[in-house]
Amino acid sequence: MTMRTRLFLLFILLYLTSCSNNHRLKYSSEWSYSPDCTWAGPSLWANRLQDWKVEDGRLVCINAKPMRTVHLTTRRAIAGKGNINSSVYITMNRGDSFNSDAAAGLLIGAGKDMDYRAASLIHHSYGSQGGLFAGLDANGNLFIRDFEKENDYLAYNEENDLPWKQAYIIFNIRPVDDAYSIRMTAVNPGTNQIIDRLEVKNIPEERILGNLALVSHSGYSNDPSTGFSFGKWQVSGSKLSNNKDQTIGPVMGLQYTLSRSKLKIKIQMAPLSEDDNRTLMLDIPENDTWKKLAETEIKKGSYIALFIIDNWNKTTDVPFRVRYTLSRKSKHEYTENGIIKHDPQDKNEITVLSLSCIEQPLRFTENNSRAIDGGSYSWDYGIMYPHRQLIDNLKQFDADLLYFAGDHVYEGGSPTVANTGSLANLDYLYRWYLWCQAYNELTSVIPSVSIPDYHDVYHGNIRGAGGKPVTAGLKGAAAQDADGYKMSPEFVNMVQETQTAHLPDPYDPVSAGQGINVYFTECNIGGVSFAILEDRKFKPAPGALFPEANIVNGWPLNPDWNARRMSVVDTSLLGARQMRFLASWAADWSGPSWMKAVLSQTPFANLATVPAGALTDDIVQSMEVPDSAITLNTDRIAYDFDSNGWPQSGRNKAIEQFRKAFATHITGDQHLASTMQYGINDFRDAGYVIVSPATGCIWTRRWHPPVEGRNRKEGWPPNLGDFEDGFGNKITVYAVANPHKSEVEPVHHNEPGTGYSVIKFYRDSRDIQLENRPYYAGPDNGKPFPFWPVRFNQLDNYGRKAVAWLPEVVCTGLNDPVIRIYRERTGEMIYALRIKGNSFQPKVFSFGNYKIEIGEPDSGTWQIIEGVNATSFRERKALDVSF
Repeated sequence: MTMRTRLFLLFILLYLTSCSNNHRLKYSSEWSYSPDCTWAGPSLWANRLQDWKVEDGRLVCINAKPMRTVHLTTRRAIAGKGNINSSVYITMNRGDSFNSDAAAGLLIGAGKDMDYRAASLIHHSYGSQGGLFAGLDANGNLFIRDFEKENDYLAYNEENDLPWKQAYIIFNIRPVDDAYSIRMTAVNPGTNQIIDRLEVKNIPEERILGNLALVSHSGYSNDPSTGFSFGKWQVSGSKLSNNKDQTIGPVMGLQYTLSRSKLKIKIQMAPLSEDDNRTLMLDIPENDTWKKLAETEIKKGSYIALFIIDNWNKTTDVPFRVRYTLSRKSKHEYTENGIIKHDPQDKNEITVLSLSCIEQPLRFTENNSRAIDGGSYSWDYGIMYPHRQLIDNLKQFDADLLYFAGDHVYEGGSPTVANTGSLANLDYLYRWYLWCQAYNELTSVIPSVSIPDYHDVYHGNIRGAGGKPVTAGLKGAAAQDADGYKMSPEFVNMVQETQTAHLPDPYDPVSAGQGINVYFTECNIGGVSFAILEDRKFKPAPGALFPEANIVNGWPLNPDWNARRMSVVDTSLLGARQMRFLASWAADWSGPSWMKAVLSQTPFANLATVPAGALTDDIVQSMEVPDSAITLNTDRIAYDFDSNGWPQSGRNKAIEQFRKAFATHITGDQHLASTMQYGINDFRDAGYVIVSPATGCIWTRRWHPPVEGRNRKEGWPPNLGDFEDGFGNKITVYAVANPHKSEVEPVHHNEPGTGYSVIKFYRDSRDIQLENRPYYAGPDNGKPFPFWPVRFNQLDNYGRKAVAWLPEVVCTGLNDPVIRIYRERTGEMIYALRIKGNSFQPKVFSFGNYKIEIGEPDSGTWQIIEGVNATSFRERKALDVSF
């Protein structure tokens, strides 16, 4: 036995002794016990999901992009003296294809000041808190690279010349005086020959605090199959925290709704193997123990599991848990706990929190000399993910419903540029799992509605045209601006299933074009009836209708073209099926429903301006942010087809249905926090809309109209009041939160006006209160943006002025009955409403005879009064109705 081999064996003995002394904190990979699958395991986060797989008992990097990492999430280096030991077997996937820059090893000290989930995203660029990459290159040289700087190494043994196919690397990090040393030994496991050894001393403790991760670095190889595989990764040490609750999967998150006594719980699972257990259990407490209530199977493709429980009429909140058994080295049961809130029919105040444009985990800059993953990224700006401050603020509201209005993922760079080919499903799930990790703390205990918008289906500014495919051969902006979907129907359905499967059953479940599923429906929470719409699916693209406008990315680039003079009439916005749904929903006040609201992706108006002479809002992103008190007068009013200000005819018909139900519109997408009142023929003749600010995305939009708003209240700035948007739609702006200078850190995130909406419905007064709040402002530690809250009455959502009146209806024998008003000549329902109390005087908008239906839909008790004549004054004589 040579001296070199004896030293190696002695080192191994010392290493194993150290590991045994820290068994409580030891992590050992279980890939050798796993079936082949995409998912790395429950204590690991892979960057990216589609770049790794478990195959033949090893974790294999299958992408040649640089710096692929797999982070250990349940162990983390923390402050205080202690040691860290790690070892791993590494194999070159394709040794002949590697260049000299290729390397593999361990990332140490990643994201020391970050949440472990944010730190787990570190993989594709140097930057602050990037850590130290301790690795072995393709020529057998050990090194420690400073991952916070470009091409900066603490040490590099460049004199070695022992190319290798397999290596066993041992890492030992130990305190020496007031600093740390990192000792590395690489050994050929077949011959026990030492490939290389390296020790670096005097490393400050702060450089090793944070996450640990495996690294496969292709060295910018042109061969897509180059990479490394890993086996038997072990981590232990007294400097590590043991955070068993920080597993990521196999249960990724859950959402639920409880509407009209029907409970739906959607479980989002990791991309498990077909050979893994496919069954989940649902338990509720009974007699101080857990009782199995139901079981269900994991679906292919979307990896969701759905529990559906009918006749859920609990009057108190009920804890529940979901159980899943995973077999690796041994069987382990994973649970996810939640609370089913009882239907809040007993509450006077129903609170909804609305968020949109949520996930943008990375802020990226052009400070990297190499384009990585399609873009150059940096951690220097910091990140908001996983929105810890926001989540803590939202928890304080004890909300009755969470509404996520779309754009939960961004295909352009959140956190990396998308794969849109055969790997698109995994690429989407990688991003969607980030959303699940951030918001599961809320969605597991509060009912939630989430709907996808265009970024979620990897298609900027989509106009689905009823589900058509984009014309074959179109690429880039041409495809984006065309009718239909760029992505396959299978992909679109998978995205929709992950986000909407827990919603109440669709009103009309027949699929749209290409077999793309629909989800428009009603959800009833505490008697507030929410119509959930699909803004994008049935709307046509404007480009082919107006070729002279030269519309690119939704913006007309012909400066002489005016959107107000468009000649196309009766262009559909929501499609005939959704319009039929709205008509039925407006008339249906069962439940018993006492308030109505519409949930959709984007407002039915275009509240936006751009600098005079600008054809798009691109320039706004680089302009100086003004002080919050400044209103500019140098902008022009924009007409951006991304909004639902177009088509005007379809927009007006939809709003007409909204106001027949006295409904408030809750929406997002535009990034600009605002509260408006719609007008159809006159200002303020329809309902109110609140547009939530972007929660995570910092693409800015603004409202600096060149003319002052009319009919402003005293003290209102000139950008509030009555306006016509760029499409000629009438709007009254009550509050808007323009991008503004901020001293709240991080400034780059708060200056665009990021935040969320709070909507409150009051049962006793039938009032509605709307607020838009900054991202950092909770109910007890901040205020809404200026000019919020906006409070109004339910009846104000039908702001149209009366032309005539019907007699006052006085009802005895029923409390808070439903009243429907019909024009007898046409049979049209003018509106329907559950009144407060027992009397109501209906307004109408033309003379003639009307039919009044009054009663209780839940019991089927109705009285119908026909031939009621409208008069120009409010008659004092009441129309008595007895039950």
